[in-house]
Amino acid sequence: MRILISNDDGIDAPGLGMLEQAAKLISDDVWVVAPDGNRSGYGHSITLRKSFRIERRAERRFACSGTPADCVIAAMKWVFDGARKPDLILSGINEGRNVAEDVAYSGTMAVAREAALLGIPGVAFSMPRVAGPADSTGVQWLADRIEGFWRTRAEWASEGHWLSVNLPTQLPAPLRAARLGRDKVAKRVIIHREDAHSADIEPLADRDYATQPGDENSLLQGGAASVTCLHWMGHASVPASLLWEEAAEVRQA
Repeated sequence: MRILISNDDGIDAPGLGMLEQAAKLISDDVWVVAPDGNRSGYGHSITLRKSFRIERRAERRFACSGTPADCVIAAMKWVFDGARKPDLILSGINEGRNVAEDVAYSGTMAVAREAALLGIPGVAFSMPRVAGPADSTGVQWLADRIEGFWRTRAEWASEGHWLSVNLPTQLPAPLRAARLGRDKVAKRVIIHREDAHSADIEPLADRDYATQPGDENSLLQGGAASVTCLHWMGHASVPASLLWEEAAEVRQA
C-alpha cells in the first residue's frame, strides 16, 4: 500500500511525525509532501497565476512552498508523475482539534478533501495540543485505526467522501461516530492598529468549546476519538419556492 502524508502545520510538525511513524507500521511505502512552513487556516486554496516550489528533503520526503492542497497537486503531478499513485492519503496530525466550522477553514481537511476529489481514500487527523512525543502504544493504536480505515474504505470512500478523526490527548481511546457540532472558531479578533480609513485585524483561533450531545467536542471531553464522514460533491434539492417560470413572468408583465 502506497501512502501519502501531508498537513497544514508544516513538514517539521510533531503531529506529522507521529502520523508518519504510525503509517510505517503498516506500510514500507510511505511518502511525505508537506508545506515548508505553517499553513493553518488556508482552507482548500490553491496557488494560481504564479508557481510554487517543491524540493526533496530526504528519501520520500518533500517540502512545498504552496498550500496544503498544492502539496497533493505537487505529489500527483510531479513526485508520482508516470509512477504508481498513492492508495491512501493521510493528513495531520493537526496541532489542535478540527471540529464544526473548522471543516471549511482547515488546511488539514483540504488534504483529505483533495484526496476525495481525486477518488483516493483520504483521512484527516487532528488532536488537541500536547507536550512531548507520543508513546509507542499510542502510535500502534493509531496504526491499527489507519489499517481499519483502509480495510473498510469501500464503505466510506466513495463519491467525494473522506474521514475526519479528532483524537483525544490520551491514546488508546474508544472510536465513536460523531455528529458535526457548532463550535465557532475566530469569533474574536485583535485590532492592532486603526484609524478612520483602515485597520490591521488579527483573527484569533480560540473557540468557546460549545458542545452538544454526540458532537466532536462532547466525545473528546469524554476521552473518546471522534470520526465523521464528510463529503464534497453531495448536493440537496433546490426548494421549489426559489424557482420561477419565465413564461409566467412574461405573461404577467
